[in-house]
Amino acid sequence: MSFSNDLETKVLNWAFDPLSSPTRPSAIYVALHTANPDEDASGAEVTTVGTAYVRQTGQFTVTGNTATTNAAIEYPTATADYGTVTHVAVWDAVSGGNMLAYAALTASKTIATGDVMRLPTGELDITLD
Repeated sequence: MSFSNDLETKVLNWAFDPLSSPTRPSAIYVALHTANPDEDASGAEVTTVGTAYVRQTGQFTVTGNTATTNAAIEYPTATADYGTVTHVAVWDAVSGGNMLAYAALTASKTIATGDVMRLPTGELDITLD
């Protein structure tokens, strides 16, 4: 996963600006996107209107330089088509908020009415190198 512009700035402030103290998010949420959100969070997220879609809480374990999801992430049964999910992103709020990191899925997934999107434990890695 790549960091967003927002998180890059926060990390730099934390490391190099003694007057800055970015606040750690109280929870992490994983979003599904139908377009590349890119570093500026501009890519389309699955709509919440009529679909039952909502960002889901993500839990991560850090080992060395990698944070990995330590629990499966499951989205509600789609009540309308989500479209083709191509990317995931990590956010600091259940809606709105700041995108922290994003990545393309290995394989895009079309979510139709009645489908459930599930990301297995260990599916998402965020690595600093």
